[in-house]
Amino acid sequence: MQRQDFRCFHRLRVRWAEVDIQKIVFNAHYLTYADCAMTEYWRALALPYEAGMQALGGETYLKKASVEYHASARLDDLLDLGMRCARIGTTSLVFECGVFAGDRLLAAIELVYVFADPQTQTKRPVPAQLRAIIEHYEAGGEMVELRVGDWASLGRDATELRMAVFVQEQGIDPAIELDAHDTSAVHAVAYNRIGQAVATGRLLYEAPGDARIGRMAVDRALRGQRWGRMVLDALVRAARQRGDAQVTLHAQRSAEGFYQRAGFAAVGEPFEEVGIPHTSMRQVFE
Repeated sequence: MQRQDFRCFHRLRVRWAEVDIQKIVFNAHYLTYADCAMTEYWRALALPYEAGMQALGGETYLKKASVEYHASARLDDLLDLGMRCARIGTTSLVFECGVFAGDRLLAAIELVYVFADPQTQTKRPVPAQLRAIIEHYEAGGEMVELRVGDWASLGRDATELRMAVFVQEQGIDPAIELDAHDTSAVHAVAYNRIGQAVATGRLLYEAPGDARIGRMAVDRALRGQRWGRMVLDALVRAARQRGDAQVTLHAQRSAEGFYQRAGFAAVGEPFEEVGIPHTSMRQVFE
């Protein structure tokens, strides 16, 4: 088992509570590490676990876990947890997790899951959709499809995601979340491989040569996986293609770094909008 065998990685630092009297990581914690990596694997598939499994008609239940130890992890070590699906049976999925410190393999973990009915916990065949998603990912495929279009074609899915993020999660008044600008805006929505919307945003015509991006939202379970950046880049391209000279946006302060990495710069002083601290940001096209 080597690092290059894995596409999905999750990094963590060994904490004091995980070290035993021998001053090495207590053996049982490696299964906790593998569970963290398993969560990251579903995220890498662009599959929000709860909603995704509901759509697929089942749940995955751990049947067997085994660990082979090669070396010890110690306090403050940075560990990279690689996760891959090794094989898919009729009702089972076998995952392998490698715990690495640099290129050195510390532990190899095998997890055998069974796909089952969540009510009766009786086995069900692994859905063809789930099998195809995993095979596509392990082959290096892109996990989302980006669509850019108008409100008539994308509005329903964009609305569902925006309501979940802005209204349910952030407490914004639903009366102001949807507005008259939606019908004239350019919208972008990223979909996972079972058709669920995982990220969205819109592009407005602000003034001659000026565009404005807003309503950027990513499914809470899938943040940090490039889907928001994919939407943002698509909207910036749309602004360039129609000849705009610059694009502005109001960034929540917690997301300011995300927009800076995409080429936006802060303009003016921070302000409050809908009860949330914001910063005005701009990207000028050359």
